[in-house]
Amino acid sequence: MTSRIAVVGATGTLGSFIVDLVERTPGLEVHAGLSSRDDLDDVLGADLVVDVTHPAVSPGIVEHVVRAGIPVLVGTSGYNAERLARLSTVVADAAGPGVLVVPNFSIGSVLATRFATLAARFYESVEIVEAHHQGKVDSPSGTAVRTAELIAEARRDLGPVSAPHADQRARGQQVASVPVHSMRLRGVVARQEVVFGGEGETLTLTHDTLSQRAYEQGLRVAIAAAPGVTGVVVGLDAVLPLDS
Repeated sequence: MTSRIAVVGATGTLGSFIVDLVERTPGLEVHAGLSSRDDLDDVLGADLVVDVTHPAVSPGIVEHVVRAGIPVLVGTSGYNAERLARLSTVVADAAGPGVLVVPNFSIGSVLATRFATLAARFYESVEIVEAHHQGKVDSPSGTAVRTAELIAEARRDLGPVSAPHADQRARGQQVASVPVHSMRLRGVVARQEVVFGGEGETLTLTHDTLSQRAYEQGLRVAIAAAPGVTGVVVGLDAVLPLDS
C-alpha cells in the first residue's frame, strides 16, 4: 500500500529534500508539495502532512491540518514547551489524529542528546553552543531547546544547573536554566556542543551535520511512525528503539 505524503514548505531547502526523498522511497508518493502561502485544502486526501515551514506560520498550518483529520509530522523549529502545550490542547480538542514533532531528523543528533541527558545527572555546570547556517531564522535552535529541556528533566531531583552571571547578555539565553549560545555562520550546516564542567575536568558532546543526507534515515522512521501517533509526541527518540 502506498502512503500519500503532502509537504508544506516544499519550496524550502529541507522541504525540497523531503519531496525528493519521498519520490525515491518505495511505498511513498508525493500527494502535494505546497509553500506556506498555498491553499492548505490541497493537502486533503493525504495520509500524512509534513510541515517544514516557518516558526511564525507553522502552528496555524498544523492546527488546520489536525482539524482536517490528517496526522502531521512537524519538522519546523521553534516548538518550545509553551508552544507544545498549546498544540496539545488543539489536538485534544480536535479528537483526531496525532502530531509528531521532530526538532532534528539526524540519528546522530538524537543519540548525542540522549548521551547529554545521561551525563546531566553527574555535572552541575552545563552549557550548549549551537551553530547553524545564516539562513536559519530562529535561535536557539529547536534541537538546543529540546536538549536543554531534557537535561533539566534529567536533573529534576537535583535542581537546575549552575549558571552564574546569567543577567549578562553575553552569557547566552537560558532555556530550562541551561545557557544556550547560538551562532549563525556561512559554511555551517548544523553543529551542537553540550559542554559539562566538573571538578578537574570537562566533557564535551559534539554533533556535526555535514549534509542533509544525515536526515534521510530519521525522516523515513518519522514518516512511517507519524500516522500511528496519538496526541502530541516530541522527538525522534520517541519512535526509535533506543532502550532496546
